[in-house]
Amino acid sequence: MTSIRVRLGVLGLALLTGLATPTTAGAAGAAVPSPTVEEQRLDKDVPREILRRSGFDTAAPRLAAALDSAGSYAQAHRTVAREGSRLWRLAVDRAQGRGPAGGDLSRDDDRPLYWARLAMTREVRTWDPGFGLTDDQRAALLDELERTSRGQTAIRYPRAQGLKRILLTGFDPFTLDRDIRISNPSGATALALDGTVIETADGPARIETAVFPVRWGDFTAGTVERTLRPYLPQADLVTTVSQGRVGRFDIERTNGAWRGGFGDNDNIGRTETVPVTDPASQPQWTTTTLPYREIAAADTGRFPVYDNTSVTEIPAGGTQPVVRPDGPTPGSTARAGGGGDYLSNEIAYRATLLRDRLGLHDRLPGGHVHTPVLQFGAGNTTQVTDPEFVRNRLDIIAQVRAILKVAAEQR
Repeated sequence: MTSIRVRLGVLGLALLTGLATPTTAGAAGAAVPSPTVEEQRLDKDVPREILRRSGFDTAAPRLAAALDSAGSYAQAHRTVAREGSRLWRLAVDRAQGRGPAGGDLSRDDDRPLYWARLAMTREVRTWDPGFGLTDDQRAALLDELERTSRGQTAIRYPRAQGLKRILLTGFDPFTLDRDIRISNPSGATALALDGTVIETADGPARIETAVFPVRWGDFTAGTVERTLRPYLPQADLVTTVSQGRVGRFDIERTNGAWRGGFGDNDNIGRTETVPVTDPASQPQWTTTTLPYREIAAADTGRFPVYDNTSVTEIPAGGTQPVVRPDGPTPGSTARAGGGGDYLSNEIAYRATLLRDRLGLHDRLPGGHVHTPVLQFGAGNTTQVTDPEFVRNRLDIIAQVRAILKVAAEQR
């Protein structure tokens, strides 16, 4: 995802869940929203094939049947929480080799979770129950489904003596109008590593993960801070991860407070300063506290790893953006961090700003890792998978795990 006020009231939940969409009249008289742009892609052949070849095509019908049996909002909320959590567990189990594969699609694939979640949110968004359902209640149901199916409510660290705690985040696929077959290796990594333990020179470290949407509105509504805030004070390492450049990993040294306007998964763009609480104290830049030199120097896998220091800024007293290969200059205004001006830069900015506002800058290693672009095999322009595609994804997952091991050992 390179360049290409947190308030969860009614407006915040509507932003977070995409509820601000066209509506139709429901049976009970309340407005029933239409599917979002992101959800409408479900009707294409590729998503249906991915769901069928993974067995995840049963998730939305299961939820729809359960919702039809709900006689109240409270019952519906319990149903959504249960089915969202179930989807996350199924996706993690599939990625880690537990239970049936459900089809011939490789287990490391993150796309079944993505498309199944969208099928489920579409069911909730367009559900017309026999009882009255307010806009606030529908927004809360969608919010619960999003959080539970992304692992955001399932982060658990055992109370074990000497166990390090690593928190890692990934992203949904994106730029789907360019190629709807796209997978995001950061999301696949989150599924593959959730709940796993790596052995370091200083003892074991448990990894807990969550996945985030590629939507500006969710970030504006505070989904990153709400998810990470309870865990950062106890964490030993936090790493946000996303897909970046072709053929390389980057440890992003600096993150910028700027949105560059590129369209998200709902084809909505935002060009503005990253909106946060207390903007009066908002810095233009935040920095990684990951051990970037050690990570870049280590042999972690077949892709080269770079310490990326470049940013784009408007210098103090200037008016035009300037690329700075060695990082920002004093008093400058951000126009792109090392990770660009899209949501990967923003999650890095938000996570590290939260780290700093919690007083953890000198204690908690945290920052952003950009993976290589996940590429299909040569000549594959139509198939949803191929051996090279799977190999690339597995190698990226393994290399992120190795990077985490290096980082944890430097703690």
